[in-house]
Amino acid sequence: MTPLDRMLAEHDIARLTTRFALLNDAGDWAAVADMFTEDARFVRPAGGDPVIGRKAIHESFASRPARKSCHLITNIVVDVASADEASSRCTLLLYAAPAGESSAASPALIGGFNDRLVRTPEGWRFAERVGFLDLKVALS
Repeated sequence: MTPLDRMLAEHDIARLTTRFALLNDAGDWAAVADMFTEDARFVRPAGGDPVIGRKAIHESFASRPARKSCHLITNIVVDVASADEASSRCTLLLYAAPAGESSAASPALIGGFNDRLVRTPEGWRFAERVGFLDLKVALS
């Protein structure tokens, strides 16, 4: 890979990571699921069993109770292994409230994602996205 190819891959993966947060907040579950490979593995930051496959990931998001959320993504670090494989890590700050509410009823969550990505004919996709939580910040 040339340095320019590496920079473009890093940019595309950082954009994918940020779009995931925006689409998640918009509740566009079909678009969120499309960011994964057909056989992807997803683990929510709160933990739980892995969700395997794009269709199951879509169903998992769609089955959640409606809410208003704001995912802030930062500290995105991408490591490009080859023209078709990469890994990344990001930090996440999440505020959420029940649908229709304007005040968060739960603490802010700080964590992130460890990702494994592959380049597909449609562009970079998450092959594995494993979330984690570091802190719960109590609202006062």
